[in-house]
Formats: sequence, structure tokens, C-alpha cells
Amino acid sequence: MTSTIDRSARVGVITDQTGALSFMGIANVNVARMVIDDINSKGGLLGRPVELFIEDSATDDAAAQTAAARLVEADVDVVVGGIYSSTRQAIKVPVVDEAGKLYLYPEQYEGQECHPLIFCTGPVPAQQVEPFLPWLMQKTGATTFYMPSADYIWPHTLNRKVREVVTGRGGKIVGEEYFPLDHVDYRDVVADIMATGADVVFNTIVPPGLTPFLAQLHDAGFMARGGQVVCTYFDENFLNLVPAEHVEGLYGCLDYYRDVQDPFSIELLNRYEARYPGSAMFTAGSACTGTYRALKMWESAVNEAGSLKQHDIIAALDHARIPQGPGGPAEMVPGQHHVRMNMYIARSQSGTFKVVENLGHIDPKECEVPPN
Repeated sequence: MTSTIDRSARVGVITDQTGALSFMGIANVNVARMVIDDINSKGGLLGRPVELFIEDSATDDAAAQTAAARLVEADVDVVVGGIYSSTRQAIKVPVVDEAGKLYLYPEQYEGQECHPLIFCTGPVPAQQVEPFLPWLMQKTGATTFYMPSADYIWPHTLNRKVREVVTGRGGKIVGEEYFPLDHVDYRDVVADIMATGADVVFNTIVPPGLTPFLAQLHDAGFMARGGQVVCTYFDENFLNLVPAEHVEGLYGCLDYYRDVQDPFSIELLNRYEARYPGSAMFTAGSACTGTYRALKMWESAVNEAGSLKQHDIIAALDHARIPQGPGGPAEMVPGQHHVRMNMYIARSQSGTFKVVENLGHIDPKECEVPPN
């Protein structure tokens, strides 16, 4: 790792520009380009322009691991990216385990990543499930929950937290089913949801199965009979995937929605949309907000360290903060490598999300990272 200022800083971004999550990954690349261009327009870092290296993980974990190895070969100073938790684990192998490089993971996820070289800049269950579900149960009177799920680490871990919170408040889990990521026929589980009379469907099915599941749930009349659909990753980019009536009234909980009205969030969104008009929108569930935080906190850490020496950058990242960001200010919780940030509850109305509750600054409550 370079310890003196004898070359430009190099940032590697890896995300899904093709495949089922391309609508998310393209937006993340847009954010990275915008942030790095902003840094370079102000003189770069340590007196030199920042070089940006972009790789496509193609919504395929094997492709992600190969792409991450290419970034290691390019001798980047930091790797940012990954959407699925399984993709994070694939990226870790060449970047963290083999090369010992700094890795910033930007997506909302199940938590419990606790490594000296990894920092996470998206929300975790203590910031989504813990404040959100008690609010929902009180607001709607819901007591019974069904959890249709994709079969990988994030849904399994998140569902354990859902079970803990729901049963701790006297509620009941009436179903929990797991399906391959490419599963598309959900008629049996939808029939079971209807038979149980569940008040809430807490969904962790992901694309490409998401669209057929929501269509089949809607056609069965779940929402028409008063059922609530909850999806903590669902954002405005996902609203483009489905007819509005299939998700009318869906609740989510994220660190940002486009309805957030603080002046900086509005200005940032306007700049993004002027530069990148189209369907790859700036949203939170798609990891745009986490990508923005990751790059701005890394910029702050490099400036504080005064060099590209990784040990010094990590020490500065441990307490990095940004006074302005999408959804509000944010700061690393020292020792945890996770971010304290504002959280919002929103509800889908006529094809858009409206914020219904500002939960304020919420701690991630993650583990203390062991020293490197």
C-alpha cells in the first residue's frame, strides 16, 4: 500500500451494471462518477486528481469476485460496492482476505459484518426493523406476520430480527418460507398467506422474483382485504418495476426517500437528475445513498490522514462524519465501522413514496470491530 503521496488516489467501484439488479447498479455508478468529479473539480485529493475504476459485477457473485480481483490488480486504494450480501462476501475474498485492502459496503443489509478492513455505510436491522415494526404494529394494529423470503444470508438474518421484535411485542409469525433468487411461481405461498389471515407480509424476495410475487399477492386480494405489505429495501427505483396498484400502501423504512425535504437532499437530487435523467434514479434501497456516504467519508479520511497510507485512513474513517448528505448528516460510530444516520418510514401512494415518519438519528448498534 502506498504510504507517500507519489501518485493519484485510486477508487474502485464494483456494482451490478448488467443482470437483474442493473437498474440499481447503474445508479450507483452514476453517483460514484458525480462524487469523484466533484472532488476533482475542487482540486482532487492531496493535490492530485482521483482516478476512478469501475467494474461490473453483473448480478453474479462469480463475476463480482473476478471483477474485484481486477481492481486489486489495478492497485486501487479502496473498493466500494456490492448489493446482495452474497456479492459482498464474494468481493471480500480477493479484496480483503487476499489483498488486505480497504472495502466499503454501501447497501442496507443484515448487519454483523465486523472486520477491521470493512466499513458499512447503509442501514442495518437496528435502524430499520427495531424502530419501524413497533411503529407499524401500533399504527395499524397488526399482530400477525408472514415472511416470504429469498434464500440467502440477508433474509435469514433479517427475519430473525423481525421475529424477535414482533414476538417481543406480543405478535406472531404465522409463516416463513424461502425460495431461490430466480423463483417466479409464488401461487402456493400466496395461498398460504391468504389462508393464515396474516396482517402483514414482510417481504425479502428480491428481483427477479419480486415482480411476479407482488403481482400474485395483489391478484389474490391481500391488500384489498386490508393486508399490509412491508419491504425495507423497496425504494423509488423499485416502483418502476411494478404497476402502482400492486404496491399501493406498501411501507418501507430507509435512510432517505426522494420526498425528504431538507435543502441539501433536494439540491443533491436536483444535481443528480440534471446530470443523469432517466430510470436509474438516486434512491436509498438501491445503495446510492450509501455509495455517496462511503465516498465522502473516505475523502474526509484521506484528507485527515494526509497520505494514502491505509492504516492512517482507517483510523480517520473510524470517526468520519459528513455534515450534509442524502437524508441528513451522518457519522461513523467509533469502533463499529457502521454509520449513525437519519431513518424514515414511507408509504407508497399512487406510484411514489411519501414520508410518514421521520425517526431521527438512529444508532446501528453493531459489534466492536477487533483491531487489525
